[in-house]
Amino acid sequence: MTVILERIEGQTAEAAATWHRVCAVTELELCWGEAALVEGHQVALFRTGPETVYATTQQDPAMLSNVMARGIIGSKGSRPTIASPLHKEVYDLETGECFTNPELRLATYSVRLVDGFIEIAL
Repeated sequence: MTVILERIEGQTAEAAATWHRVCAVTELELCWGEAALVEGHQVALFRTGPETVYATTQQDPAMLSNVMARGIIGSKGSRPTIASPLHKEVYDLETGECFTNPELRLATYSVRLVDGFIEIAL
Protein backbone atom coordinates (compact mmCIF):
# COMPACT_ATOMS: atom_id res chain seq x y z
CA MET A 1 0.00 0.00 0.00
CA THR A 2 1.19 3.52 -0.62
CA VAL A 3 0.98 6.07 2.15
CA ILE A 4 1.36 9.83 1.86
CA LEU A 5 3.57 11.25 4.60
CA GLU A 6 3.33 14.94 3.76
CA ARG A 7 2.14 17.36 6.40
CA ILE A 8 -0.77 19.72 5.81
CA GLU A 9 -1.36 22.32 8.50
CA GLY A 10 -0.15 20.07 11.32
CA GLN A 11 -1.74 16.83 10.11
CA THR A 12 -0.74 14.18 7.62
CA ALA A 13 -2.15 14.49 4.12
CA GLU A 14 -3.56 10.98 4.59
CA ALA A 15 -5.62 12.18 7.55
CA ALA A 16 -6.76 15.28 5.63
CA ALA A 17 -7.71 13.35 2.48
CA THR A 18 -11.20 12.23 1.59
CA TRP A 19 -11.25 8.44 1.37
CA HIS A 20 -13.42 6.66 -1.19
CA ARG A 21 -14.31 2.95 -1.09
CA VAL A 22 -13.70 1.43 -4.52
CA CYS A 23 -14.17 -2.35 -4.31
CA ALA A 24 -13.27 -5.48 -2.35
CA VAL A 25 -9.59 -6.35 -2.70
CA THR A 26 -10.62 -9.85 -3.81
CA GLU A 27 -12.32 -8.36 -6.89
CA LEU A 28 -8.90 -7.46 -8.33
CA GLU A 29 -6.74 -10.12 -9.96
CA LEU A 30 -3.12 -10.36 -8.88
CA CYS A 31 -0.65 -8.62 -11.22
CA TRP A 32 -3.41 -7.08 -13.29
CA GLY A 33 -4.72 -3.54 -13.64
CA GLU A 34 -8.34 -2.41 -13.43
CA ALA A 35 -9.89 0.98 -14.09
CA ALA A 36 -12.40 2.67 -11.78
CA LEU A 37 -14.29 5.95 -11.84
CA VAL A 38 -14.03 7.62 -8.43
CA GLU A 39 -15.70 11.00 -7.91
CA GLY A 40 -15.24 11.79 -11.60
CA HIS A 41 -11.55 10.74 -11.63
CA GLN A 42 -10.42 7.83 -13.80
CA VAL A 43 -8.18 5.72 -11.58
CA ALA A 44 -6.04 2.67 -12.38
CA LEU A 45 -5.73 0.06 -9.60
CA PHE A 46 -2.94 -2.53 -9.47
CA ARG A 47 -2.96 -5.46 -7.05
CA THR A 48 0.61 -6.74 -6.77
CA GLY A 49 0.19 -8.94 -3.68
CA PRO A 50 -2.56 -10.39 -1.48
CA GLU A 51 -2.93 -7.08 0.37
CA THR A 52 -0.81 -4.74 -1.75
CA VAL A 53 -2.64 -2.34 -4.04
CA TYR A 54 -1.44 0.78 -5.85
CA ALA A 55 -3.58 3.49 -7.42
CA THR A 56 -2.58 5.91 -10.18
CA THR A 57 -4.34 8.11 -12.63
CA GLN A 58 -5.71 6.19 -15.60
CA GLN A 59 -4.31 8.86 -17.96
CA ASP A 60 -0.99 8.13 -19.66
CA PRO A 61 1.16 11.26 -19.05
CA ALA A 62 2.84 11.04 -22.47
CA MET A 63 -0.17 10.41 -24.72
CA LEU A 64 -3.01 11.71 -22.49
CA SER A 65 -5.04 8.57 -23.26
CA ASN A 66 -6.84 6.74 -20.44
CA VAL A 67 -5.03 3.40 -20.71
CA MET A 68 -2.73 2.88 -17.71
CA ALA A 69 -4.79 0.02 -16.22
CA ARG A 70 -3.79 -1.98 -19.32
CA GLY A 71 -0.08 -1.43 -18.69
CA ILE A 72 2.51 -4.06 -17.83
CA ILE A 73 3.24 -4.54 -14.12
CA GLY A 74 6.87 -5.17 -13.25
CA SER A 75 9.69 -3.93 -11.07
CA LYS A 76 12.93 -2.01 -11.23
CA GLY A 77 15.07 -3.40 -8.45
CA SER A 78 12.77 -3.44 -5.43
CA ARG A 79 10.46 -0.75 -6.87
CA PRO A 80 7.06 -1.83 -8.29
CA THR A 81 6.45 -0.40 -11.75
CA ILE A 82 3.86 0.00 -14.47
CA ALA A 83 4.82 0.33 -18.14
CA SER A 84 2.48 2.33 -20.34
CA PRO A 85 0.75 0.11 -22.90
CA LEU A 86 1.31 2.76 -25.59
CA HIS A 87 5.00 3.70 -25.69
CA LYS A 88 6.24 1.58 -22.77
CA GLU A 89 7.39 4.42 -20.51
CA VAL A 90 8.06 2.84 -17.10
CA TYR A 91 6.69 4.50 -13.95
CA ASP A 92 7.28 3.83 -10.25
CA LEU A 93 3.91 2.76 -8.80
CA GLU A 94 4.68 4.35 -5.42
CA THR A 95 5.98 7.75 -6.50
CA GLY A 96 4.85 8.17 -10.12
CA GLU A 97 8.44 8.89 -11.21
CA CYS A 98 9.11 7.96 -14.84
CA PHE A 99 12.31 5.91 -15.17
CA THR A 100 12.50 6.27 -18.96
CA ASN A 101 11.68 9.99 -19.30
CA PRO A 102 12.30 12.28 -16.28
CA GLU A 103 10.01 14.95 -17.76
CA LEU A 104 6.97 12.70 -17.25
CA ARG A 105 5.22 11.85 -13.98
CA LEU A 106 2.25 9.61 -13.26
CA ALA A 107 -0.14 10.89 -10.58
CA THR A 108 -0.50 8.41 -7.70
CA TYR A 109 -3.10 8.10 -4.95
CA SER A 110 -2.79 6.91 -1.39
CA VAL A 111 -4.42 3.50 -0.82
CA ARG A 112 -5.59 1.67 2.28
CA LEU A 113 -7.44 -1.56 2.98
CA VAL A 114 -10.38 -1.41 5.38
CA ASP A 115 -12.26 -4.60 6.24
CA GLY A 116 -11.16 -6.17 2.95
CA PHE A 117 -12.12 -3.16 0.83
CA ILE A 118 -9.81 -0.87 -1.13
CA GLU A 119 -10.10 2.82 -0.35
CA ILE A 120 -8.22 5.61 -2.12
CA ALA A 121 -7.64 9.18 -1.03
CA LEU A 122 -8.47 12.01 -3.39
